[in-house]
Amino acid sequence: MLQSRLKTRRLPRRLPNNQKCSKRRIANAGLRVRLGRDIAMKHILLVATGGTIASTEAGRGLSPALTGEELARAVPEIAALCDIEIMQPMNIDSTNMLPVNWLRIRDIIVERYDAFDGFVILHGTDTMAYTAAALSYLIQQSPKPIVITGSQRPMGSSFTDAKLNLYQSLRFATDARSHDVTIVFGGIAIAGTRARKQRTMSSNAFTSVNYPPLAIIRNDRVIRTDCAEMMSAQFSSTVHAALDYARAERASVKDLRPEDLAAAGPIAQSSRKRSGKAGALGIEQPRAPHTYEGLDERVFVLKLTPGLKPSIFETLRPSYDAVILETFGLGGIPSHEERSRSFQHAIFDWVDSGRTIVITTQVPEEGLDLGVYEISRPYAEHPGILRGDDMTTEALVAKTMWALGQSHDPDVVRTLFYLPVNHDRLVIA
Repeated sequence: MLQSRLKTRRLPRRLPNNQKCSKRRIANAGLRVRLGRDIAMKHILLVATGGTIASTEAGRGLSPALTGEELARAVPEIAALCDIEIMQPMNIDSTNMLPVNWLRIRDIIVERYDAFDGFVILHGTDTMAYTAAALSYLIQQSPKPIVITGSQRPMGSSFTDAKLNLYQSLRFATDARSHDVTIVFGGIAIAGTRARKQRTMSSNAFTSVNYPPLAIIRNDRVIRTDCAEMMSAQFSSTVHAALDYARAERASVKDLRPEDLAAAGPIAQSSRKRSGKAGALGIEQPRAPHTYEGLDERVFVLKLTPGLKPSIFETLRPSYDAVILETFGLGGIPSHEERSRSFQHAIFDWVDSGRTIVITTQVPEEGLDLGVYEISRPYAEHPGILRGDDMTTEALVAKTMWALGQSHDPDVVRTLFYLPVNHDRLVIA
């Protein structure tokens, strides 16, 4: 049985003092009604967290002020689409979004999972990709949609994109084939682990990195890219079935052995098929998501720049358990030395001390390959170094926090890190 070498740091579940949680339902003409009239309509929970979509100008720049109810009332077309309830756990600029807020959003969804057909989260755009990735790892293989959206312009401004984004997100959430964590923004649906904010002002703010968009929303229709959905669903269903089997054999994911996934294989897959139900593509879908609570926020993103010294790792050592190293090109790391110490020495020492390092690239598209150039070959050959491959930095941050939140044993972290979740990687170790 594997034992953690380092104690997992759990985040507090208490929110900062200025972030209060409230729950309200839309009221109209003194009656308790939800936004929607047909009891057969899908029941969606709208979780408002602030962001540009909720912002107003108060004389010192935009800041979140509108409530979830006010945002919903600004789009009356919702009434013909679905039946919603609203919760407002926070009303913040997403620049201030913290891992503890991710856990709060996670709790809201998990605690109410059986009561709703889907979930839509209103969020600021600046850290939306991080939140989408984090929720992808905290709530895995959700058969119900968890949609995140926002806007580049406030709801009350001229030519706002907020109304269409909110409507299309709810439209996507009510579609029978929607599932898992997804960003819906600017008419496209992006897997929660593949999104990146590409533009600071344009309405098509987000792009899907190294993976096709899951769908486009046009004229009230959700148009799917079935090939991508089929490929990921088949693979992730098998892997998660194996993880289910391993969990059943071992009391906790912390006791998971790297060989468990391979050993569980066909037994777990047949077990999943018996307990699940067929989805729209004929693929067995789970009845409930895999949920997790732990996150270790002691993760640092280090971007290599010309002239950076290897001693930076000594500076980071007291405060961080993991470093995500954004390298040059396909994975280039300088070979020069500083007082007889090179990056190779510093990185190998970091890993050999039981800490985690993930090597990725600064280049947004196409990923890395440590085997191409001589200068990066030593890192490809070291068994303790994790490769980001074609994953986004946002997903790497969230996945590393999640993996370390389950265990600090390097073998368990490695197993969880290479577990494909919500389309997050194409290259499998």
